[in-house]
Amino acid sequence: MGNCWRRPARCAHASSTLSSETSKAPSKETLYSISPLKETPSASLNRKYPVASQNDTSASVTLKSFTFNDLKTATKNFRTDSLLGEGGFGCVFKGWIDENTLAPTKPGTGIVVAIKKLKMESFQGHKEWLAEVNYLGQLRHENMVKLIGYCTESENRLLVYEYMQRGSLENHLFKRGVQPISWSTRMNIAVGVARGLCFLHNLDNHVIYRDLKASNVLLDADFNAKLSDFGLARDGPTGDNTHVSTRVVGTRGYAAPEYVATGHLTIKSDVYSFGVVLLELLSGKRALDEERAGVENDLVDWAKPFLINNRRVLRIMDTRLGGQYSKKGAQAVAALALQCLHTDPKYRPHMREALATLEELQSTKDIPKMPPAKLDHRGIKHSSNNHKAIRTTTSI
Repeated sequence: MGNCWRRPARCAHASSTLSSETSKAPSKETLYSISPLKETPSASLNRKYPVASQNDTSASVTLKSFTFNDLKTATKNFRTDSLLGEGGFGCVFKGWIDENTLAPTKPGTGIVVAIKKLKMESFQGHKEWLAEVNYLGQLRHENMVKLIGYCTESENRLLVYEYMQRGSLENHLFKRGVQPISWSTRMNIAVGVARGLCFLHNLDNHVIYRDLKASNVLLDADFNAKLSDFGLARDGPTGDNTHVSTRVVGTRGYAAPEYVATGHLTIKSDVYSFGVVLLELLSGKRALDEERAGVENDLVDWAKPFLINNRRVLRIMDTRLGGQYSKKGAQAVAALALQCLHTDPKYRPHMREALATLEELQSTKDIPKMPPAKLDHRGIKHSSNNHKAIRTTTSI
C-alpha cells in the first residue's frame, strides 16, 4: 500500500477530516446495522456489488484469511523498521508473503505487501475497515489498489494490500527533496484517477468514493495511479433519489461545497474532489496549506481568478516543471478543472466526460473542444439558470 498513511510533514489540515464522527463511537446504524466487532468479511461480502473490471470479469474475488501469527511473521512482529506509515485508525507495515501460497516468508523472499493494522480501541476505524472489505473485497480494477486478504482473529483487525512502490501522489507533489514528476507523468496519473472514478460511478449500483485526495492516490513502480483507502466510500442513491443524505466526512479542501453545507452526497461530489486534485497536479500546491497566507491558504479560492482567464492560467503552473509542458494542454486541463469545480454540481461533468477529455489530450495534439462557461466573480454561472452558487465552506 506504500506509505500513504505517513503523517504529512507539514499542513496538518490537508489530512484532517470534516466530521465529528470520529469523536464518538458510531451507532449500529452507521455500522451497516451490525455490532461493531462481530461481523466477519465473509458476511459483509454477501452484498449486491458486482465483481467487475475493465480487465477482469471473473465471477468472484477470493480474499485470503490470514492468521494473526501469519502477519506477525510477515512483518517481523510488527517491528518499527517495518513501519511504512501511521494514521488516525492504525499503522501500516511492510511485509513479505509467498506469491503463490500467500504464506508469510522471510524478508527479501516472495512479494512485498502492505499490512494495515487497526487500533483495537478505534470504533470509527472498524467502520472504515468494514467498508474497505465491502468494496475492495468485491471490486477489481487496474486503477484501484488490490486487497489481498484480511485477519479477524480475536479482537485484531488487519488488511493486506498490494505494495505500491512509489508511495502516494502527495509525497511526489509536496514533499521537499523529492524529484518533481514530469508533465506527462502528471497527466498519466490524472487519467488513471479518472478511470478509477469512472469505473465506480458507472457500476449498476454506483459507488461514491468520497475521499479523493493526493494522499489516497498511490503509485506503482511505473507511476500508474490507483485509488486507495475506501473507508469512506458509500453506495450511491437508488431509485428516484437524487442524493444520499449523510453526515459530512472527508478532507477539508477537497470536499464539495454543497456536500459540506447540506450533507447531500452524489457522484458529482467526487467530481469536485477530482477538480481539486487536477489543480494540485497543475500547481504543485496543496489543497489547503496553513503556510500560505490569506486567500492562498485555499487552493481553489486562489486559483479560480486565474482559471477563468486563459491568458493568466499559466501563472498557476508548478515552477518545478521548469516550463516543460504543453501550454495548450495545460490550458485545457485547467478548463476541465474549472468545470469540475463548478459551485453547482449539475454543471460539473460526469467522470466519463472528464476521462474522455484527458484521454483525447493524451492521444492527439489537438486540444479538446470545451463548452464555453460564463462566470461571475465567485465561480461559474450559466446565464440561462438562476440557481445561486453555493458558497464554499472550508471549515466545519
